[in-house]
Amino acid sequence: MDLDTAPAAAVEPLLADAGEAKVSVAVPDTGSGAQAVYGDGTFDTAGIVKVDILAALLLRAQDERRVLTSDERDRAAAMIERSDNAAATALLRAIGGSKALDAANARLGLTGTTAAHAWGLTRTTAADQLTLLKAVFGTGSELSAASRSYLRRLMGQVEAGQQWGVSAAGSDWALKNGWMPRTTTGLWDINSIGQVRADGRTCLVAVLSGGQRTKETGIALVESVAKAAVGVLDAAR
Repeated sequence: MDLDTAPAAAVEPLLADAGEAKVSVAVPDTGSGAQAVYGDGTFDTAGIVKVDILAALLLRAQDERRVLTSDERDRAAAMIERSDNAAATALLRAIGGSKALDAANARLGLTGTTAAHAWGLTRTTAADQLTLLKAVFGTGSELSAASRSYLRRLMGQVEAGQQWGVSAAGSDWALKNGWMPRTTTGLWDINSIGQVRADGRTCLVAVLSGGQRTKETGIALVESVAKAAVGVLDAAR
């Protein structure tokens, strides 16, 4: 199977009834290094930026040679597990705002992400989200082993109503989703990032989308795209 063309063949039929929706997906096999990628461009992060905010907070705590305070831990858990927006706003302020998030992203190797004060409007790419996931789930990261373990644990226990997205592509998932209606168009940004186990392999998965007609149709499309991209890697074995 040609991994340069197979992702498009798998994903494009799923977009036939998606209207104005645009999608980008990237799925590397962490074992073999094979990668299935479809689409490009930048997208609003919506709530997936909360993983980025927590990574930046953990980097700051590492630099200060301390653990997170009880207040920071409470807000971090609320932000990742329940997608609490007030907690995200407070923690972004605590790290120093959007400029500090950009600085943390530079350390983590993200090159196509631009932080916004209104954090859901941060712009990113699927490639950058994979870089962030590798920093969380891989080794040799700016994040310490303890920081990585902490972030992974929170992503593995998001509340029941938010366990959609990349989880559709496998089991033993750890994820963070983002969803946001745009007031100018009434259309939705629907995103999902994380790690899953599928057919004996571990895959990182990043699916970004914009222009979705509803939250529900957007979730369904993101899940279908995640499954299709992971399936391409399975077929390529």
